[in-house]
Amino acid sequence: MLPEQFCERMKEMLGAEYADFFASYDLPKYQALRINPLKTTRENFLNQAPFSLEEVPWTANGYYYSENDQPGKHPYHEAGVYYIQEPSAMAPAEYLMAEPGERVLDLCAAPGGKSTQIACAMQGEGLIVCNEIHPARVKILSENIERMGVSNALVTNETPQRLAENFREYFDRILVDAPCSGEGMFRKNEDACDEWSPENVEKCATRQAEILDCAAEMLKPGGRLVYSTCTFAPAENEGSISRFIERHPEFEILSVEKKASMMPGVGAWTDHPAKGIEHTIRLWPHHLKGEGHYLAVLQKAGVLSKSYQGYCRNGVEKGINEKECREFFAFAEETLVKKITGDYLKFGDQLYRMPEAMPSIHKLKVLRPGLHLGTMKKNRFEPSHALALALRPEDVKHVCSLTGDSPQVKAYLNGQTFNLEGEKGWYLVTVDGYSIGWGKLAGGILKNHYPKGLRKNG
Repeated sequence: MLPEQFCERMKEMLGAEYADFFASYDLPKYQALRINPLKTTRENFLNQAPFSLEEVPWTANGYYYSENDQPGKHPYHEAGVYYIQEPSAMAPAEYLMAEPGERVLDLCAAPGGKSTQIACAMQGEGLIVCNEIHPARVKILSENIERMGVSNALVTNETPQRLAENFREYFDRILVDAPCSGEGMFRKNEDACDEWSPENVEKCATRQAEILDCAAEMLKPGGRLVYSTCTFAPAENEGSISRFIERHPEFEILSVEKKASMMPGVGAWTDHPAKGIEHTIRLWPHHLKGEGHYLAVLQKAGVLSKSYQGYCRNGVEKGINEKECREFFAFAEETLVKKITGDYLKFGDQLYRMPEAMPSIHKLKVLRPGLHLGTMKKNRFEPSHALALALRPEDVKHVCSLTGDSPQVKAYLNGQTFNLEGEKGWYLVTVDGYSIGWGKLAGGILKNHYPKGLRKNG
């Protein structure tokens, strides 16, 4: 049941279009996945995928799937071959236009759909900081970063204010997918309807202003800021952006191409609309196949220069010397073909390969400072699940190759051991060529190292 005050406001906003908007709630939900180019190509995936797929027109790797498909239950999902994501939510990261080698911040990142999309565009080069303020949600974010094989992410659990204290004019690009009243979630989540109120809309708008002000401080001159919400409320959309421009005249709204029935922002829906507010974008559920989104692409005055480093309170993380991780190098010599280069960091007994020139994590709440390599144990090294998911079959000496429809895959995901002939040692377990975890072979038995918390048990 849609809130009455919400319906009244939408009638006033949409006029003759309201009937079509209201009717969209009776349409089937659109479901989509986004291919992970860190793991595969579109061509390979489309040849392998046992799903009925149709392109999402505003992103290169997005595809609708049919209601009969269950990609969340397929082994490819556990291998990080794709990310299941609401289709209109794929638009903001596309407009961020992140590039390899940049410094990028996803300020409100959980559960990780937009972060992983940005990371895919960066191709493992540069630094992406993925931040989430809520402790429970940041764990999910970190797990999705791991599943998708992202190697250059720093996952933090901080307030925007704390990050702004640490970084000033530091990032090339920032995405603010702001906490909002969630009107675009009404069809998917009935609780969102129950939690909605005009008062909550105003509270969200206030919180968005605080987050945007922090983002403005952290963006380099000439940098790009993308703001997005999954709500229809003008106070949180055109209103939030107009008030932001008033506070920060160094920013301008960029005119960007609108794709596939996207509609412009409407200045009449807010007091004192900012110049160029019509260049912001609305994705309406009665105009396209998606639940709805709003986004604005902003640029900070100045020239974006790669030589401009910005302020980082504690400088660059120093890491450790190679002597302190000799157990890892012994493992790498025995197991890997690919050489994992870079700087290393110990987090207790956990070893990480840091992104290049990663900022110091001193006094920051950090869950994942780069690629988790594994656990340093006395005289031995145990590789992490994250390392497995970041590797390809050609990167290792020993591979256990399974097919997606084989009983062995199900057995592996359930945590079972099985017989295998070959040299003893660590094996990368793959499904149709995609890494899915580790196994260790001894005496003709492959011991299962798929994480217990991820096992399907069924």
